[in-house]
Amino acid sequence: MYNNLKEFLDALDKAGEMKYIKDQVSPFLDISKITDKESKSPGGGKALFFENVKGSAFPVATNIFGSYKRICMALGVKDLDEPGKRIKEYIEFNPPKNLKEALNIIPMAVSMTKFFPRSFKGKTPPCQEVVLTGEKVDLSKLPVLHCWPKDAGPFITLPLVITKSLSTGKRNMGMYRLQVFDKNTTGMHWHIHKDGSHYYNEYRKAGKRMPVAVAIGADPATIYSATAPMPRGVDEILLAGFLRKKPVTMAKCVTIDMEVPAEAEFILEGYVEPHELRIEGPFGDHTGYYSLADNYPVFHVTAITHRKNPVYNATLVGRPPMEDCYLAKATERIFLPMLQTVFPEIKDYWFPWEGVFHNIAVVSIEKEYSGHAQKIMSGLWGQGQMSFCKAIAVVDQDINPQDPNQVIRVLITRLDISSDLTLSKGVLDVLDHSSPFPNFGNKIGIDLTLRYKDEPPRNIAHALNPVPSQDGLSAFIQTSIDGAVKCRHIFPELSENNESSNRILAISVEKTWQKGGKDFANILFELMELKMFNIFILFDKKIDLDDNSLILWKIFNNVDPGRDLMIKDNQAVIDACKKGSVDGHDRQWPDELVFD
Repeated sequence: MYNNLKEFLDALDKAGEMKYIKDQVSPFLDISKITDKESKSPGGGKALFFENVKGSAFPVATNIFGSYKRICMALGVKDLDEPGKRIKEYIEFNPPKNLKEALNIIPMAVSMTKFFPRSFKGKTPPCQEVVLTGEKVDLSKLPVLHCWPKDAGPFITLPLVITKSLSTGKRNMGMYRLQVFDKNTTGMHWHIHKDGSHYYNEYRKAGKRMPVAVAIGADPATIYSATAPMPRGVDEILLAGFLRKKPVTMAKCVTIDMEVPAEAEFILEGYVEPHELRIEGPFGDHTGYYSLADNYPVFHVTAITHRKNPVYNATLVGRPPMEDCYLAKATERIFLPMLQTVFPEIKDYWFPWEGVFHNIAVVSIEKEYSGHAQKIMSGLWGQGQMSFCKAIAVVDQDINPQDPNQVIRVLITRLDISSDLTLSKGVLDVLDHSSPFPNFGNKIGIDLTLRYKDEPPRNIAHALNPVPSQDGLSAFIQTSIDGAVKCRHIFPELSENNESSNRILAISVEKTWQKGGKDFANILFELMELKMFNIFILFDKKIDLDDNSLILWKIFNNVDPGRDLMIKDNQAVIDACKKGSVDGHDRQWPDELVFD
């Protein structure tokens, strides 16, 4: 495995996975535009190495994890299920005796002595070959990216933020973006549900200054580990050692009492004051929208240390697919065995990219009794990071949740909207913009499993009238529905001539301050000419209804199940449009990410 970032970049180069950009580029949007285009190329494109960055002496590497091949290379595996298989072998050899042990399987598996971090023994660790303190600290010398046009400024987007609990002394390494305010201060974007925020609250309550260290550019397993949803109190550096199959070497900081990866490219040392907050954002986030500005703690940089010839490692997040999708895919596969120790009936699961990881999960189970699917939904909503999931669809074990075609087919042919939907409420990811309330809102469970005898039978029969042609449908909705622009019959091949299948019509509409989603729904429910359809999905007028990935992304991100799902007489209307006060949504709706 790789000791540092440069070893990994060399391996990418030898494997033909690196594209070098020799022309001068600016960190203000230029690098982002090139990276966005490359990320959305077939298969994730290539890793990018920008040799000549305006205003900085340091080159920039992006998209290094952005394909299945590169994320597997990063973790030293042939496929992403390998680390999970290692964890599963440990589980089978050391089966948990109780729920507590089951919930701590990964910590137990990775906490073997040989994976504990080691202290650097030499004279000067690589990350401190150059040391800048006092007036020499100047973040403007780093090629920090201004990612999207409406971002509040440049953001460090791939930082390994290292903190310690005031009460237990346990270390956390998480990935929290840093907006550069000036030469020696940044924002510290700790979401309220994250461990870094929890540790900060310990210092805040005690009225004490909190030491913080940030590594930029490390070996790929360590970078990945900062993104992993480890249980609180478990050191992500241990997970990195487990994935590398050798310990991470750590070095003491220069100005604070912290340790950092000795082989890192850059280190920022500093502190956060207990009660100092500053407006941070907006920022173009992985949801494909700008996350809104809010108050966050301020990170004061007391030292910048780096290698003699460092590479600045950055990522760009936005509408999927992008580099972070592959990091999330690794998490999906690595953490499956731990979930199965708590829910052994789970056979597999899938987080579609369009759901930006936290909005939708498809879970296959070995169903054994009535209500089993609903039990799994409730259980998952109570488990760690799964608690943020807005929608959970449950299928039988003979359905491969990794195969979108199988999932869509069972959805079309089996879903009964009158009995298969379970609405709930709970915590949401801080970046979810569809709910009327920050961090809290409605959730939906979708039962697509075969019925047990004690469960109510499905009733999805509908008027089997012939479906008009596409032109005929468009002409009808334009003349019959004021504000309707165009429409598309989705997946007709799965439902045609089958009265036990759902028929879905996507319609793009133009809302007004007087006419919202419920108004369009009431019109659709009354149109006898459209009774052959039982599910309608509303989209904004500029949406390309022929782009399946786009419309799924809009559904997963823009829908609050309790407000935007309207059902009447076995017909449903789903409002996937932008929301406003006419829809009962008084929060600011974020802008979608686009380049000029």
